[in-house]
Amino acid sequence: MGAFVDEARIYVKAGDGGKGCESFFRDKFMRYPKPDGGDGGHGGDVVIIANRSVQTLLDYKFRQHHEGQRGGHASSNAKKGKTGQDCYLKVPIGTIVRDHDTGLIIRDLSEDGQSVIVARGGRGGIGNNKNRIPKPAGLGEQRTIHFELKTVADVGLIGFPNAGKSTLISNISKVKSKIASYPFTTRQPILGFVQDDDFECVVADLPGLIEGAHQGKGLGDRFLRHAERTRILVHVVDMAGVDGRDPLEDYAKINHELAEHGHDLFLKKQILVANKMDLPQAKKNLKRFKKEVKGKIIPVSALEKKGLETLIKEIKKILCRERSPRK
Repeated sequence: MGAFVDEARIYVKAGDGGKGCESFFRDKFMRYPKPDGGDGGHGGDVVIIANRSVQTLLDYKFRQHHEGQRGGHASSNAKKGKTGQDCYLKVPIGTIVRDHDTGLIIRDLSEDGQSVIVARGGRGGIGNNKNRIPKPAGLGEQRTIHFELKTVADVGLIGFPNAGKSTLISNISKVKSKIASYPFTTRQPILGFVQDDDFECVVADLPGLIEGAHQGKGLGDRFLRHAERTRILVHVVDMAGVDGRDPLEDYAKINHELAEHGHDLFLKKQILVANKMDLPQAKKNLKRFKKEVKGKIIPVSALEKKGLETLIKEIKKILCRERSPRK
């Protein structure tokens, strides 16, 4: 698995304007020469655009310099220079575009097709056509841009490593996540599409958290950002405690990380899922769990695909109530 990439820094430069032309036309019938220098073409802009077909910022880790095309130079006979081509950079939906030097947000690209010009091309030089005063071409803007990706999804699956989130999303949606029995198997959010009759939603398998994630331990502090962009959270607990863990402690620790991270994560609606109910120790643990944790708990076995229909119905019920246009 490659390294998790949810941030990137790039340098952008818009195209310079093309040079204006200073020239004069004269034939044998003209007493005075006629100025006929054309204008230079404008330089191309650098445009950032959100595209649903792009899932990662990895490309910008390796290609960090991007430029718009320079405007064409003008010529005599009032011929204008060609406008430079814009440079379009595609990023995943949910990318926040910042000015690197100031840290200010330029645009939050939360919907497919949203775009923003981050560097404007220089104006073309002015020629002397029609007795105008020639002016030099303008330079294209340049700046350093910082990308920060936050997944946009209806539902976010949260829980400790090996809680079974990858197996769960594979079996409730049209996605196949790579699965293995070691922490941080999922190194980047995996998106799945759940359909039930006329209902559909996007589910994000958010990589596992560890205690202290909000302080930067492990990779969890980055993954918490992705949870901010979900409408509801599905909290998956390994009820069998396969790795010698205590389900009650895991549940409390994850909620603590959400609360410490801030951004109202702890206030999001949660669906609590008791996973790995196919294992015998899970039943005993669930009985003890219910004494301490009040509210609805959905027991499932993601591996054996049991209880998943109940979970999907619960997601559907809550989302239909919670859904509203994203801010």
